[in-house]
Amino acid sequence: MSESGEKTNLKTIGTHDGRFHCDEALACFMLRQLEEYKNAEIVRSRNEEILAKCDIVVDVGGIFDVTKKRFDHHQKSFGDSLSSLRPEFGTKYDVRLSSAGLIYVHYGEEIISAILQKEVNVQLDKKSLEMIFRMVYEKFIQEIDAIDNGVPMFEGEAKYSIHTGINSRIQDLNQQWKIVKEPFDSNEQFGKAMNLVGSEFVQKILHYTESWLPARTIVEQALLNREKIHPSGSIMLLEPFCPWKEHLAQLEAEHKIEECLKYVVWCDGKSDYRCMAVPVTPESVICRKFLHKDWRGLRGEELEKVSGIPQINFVHHNGFIGGAFSREAVLKMAELSLLGDYTD
Repeated sequence: MSESGEKTNLKTIGTHDGRFHCDEALACFMLRQLEEYKNAEIVRSRNEEILAKCDIVVDVGGIFDVTKKRFDHHQKSFGDSLSSLRPEFGTKYDVRLSSAGLIYVHYGEEIISAILQKEVNVQLDKKSLEMIFRMVYEKFIQEIDAIDNGVPMFEGEAKYSIHTGINSRIQDLNQQWKIVKEPFDSNEQFGKAMNLVGSEFVQKILHYTESWLPARTIVEQALLNREKIHPSGSIMLLEPFCPWKEHLAQLEAEHKIEECLKYVVWCDGKSDYRCMAVPVTPESVICRKFLHKDWRGLRGEELEKVSGIPQINFVHHNGFIGGAFSREAVLKMAELSLLGDYTD
């Protein structure tokens, strides 16, 4: 890493010097994942003559021009988002991009592919790669874009603030006022920032590839096979169990399935089964149809007697989840709850 920009045989990535932020640290890390820039030197300067010698420049210079490989977002003329530059992803991603978002939008699929090849020797098909690209943007990059551009999460006054997120931890690597640590090497600290945000970026990619994506496949198969479990299509059996709420909401929309699904059942051990009422949204505590009103808060023999279901175990007092000791019992729990004449 240097501030001189002297030309060498190595590729050079230019960014600004001085106080650094999460977005350019991540932008530089992402570029170094590409074959073209994997050994690139980071040149930190605001001198335009030095930046002009760099092979690619991020977060400085007042220019956004893909053909010239200039990726700044600070100029008044800039207002692009993921949705404006990649309309195939729809209109919901309207947060103004930072330098991290700009690099991700233009090189993201290639970066993800390189990381997966290096870390786990996995190559995704086109559809899966598109899904991982979308999720990593939505759950990681978008936050960095928004914070760097001063975009609030919501309107109104927040009840508390968060100071432990990745943006705050990157800020803490800068030299702090009144705290003198000699010698302070800004370039060395920027390298630490790249590694910190880069490691979390890699972990997000691995999570969505190795955990999120397989779970989505399981939920999709269970959703499409739900009528084999019950002719109403209102009961879904997960085999094996996996996180399902977020996937279900997305898959119902994709497959244009109305909110007919009411209960999800799964095995939570060799002989421990669960039945959960489907929430109206993944985060909601309100369900489309709670478990049977007469069973709520009961367990054991009392619940068996009231429900008439052998091997039923418990029903939560709010009615959002229940358990049984056999597949037959848990499916009967869902079926009888489905027939119950109640709305709460």
